[in-house]
Amino acid sequence: MESGPALFSGVAFALFGGGLLLWLVARASLHAPVALGVSRPLAVTMTALFGTLFLTAGCWLLAVA
Repeated sequence: MESGPALFSGVAFALFGGGLLLWLVARASLHAPVALGVSRPLAVTMTALFGTLFLTAGCWLLAVA
């Protein structure tokens, strides 16, 4: 019974993390700002870190469910 919420959460986290990483690559390749008002290296680092964390958490939830 608990696998339903875990599957939903895993898909949501994985889609968000993958989308965030895809958006980061698109913005960085166009030399566009990643976040307004933040230095570029910090924005790229934090976005890559959180995108990877969300994608990893989503994959882990899908593997456990």
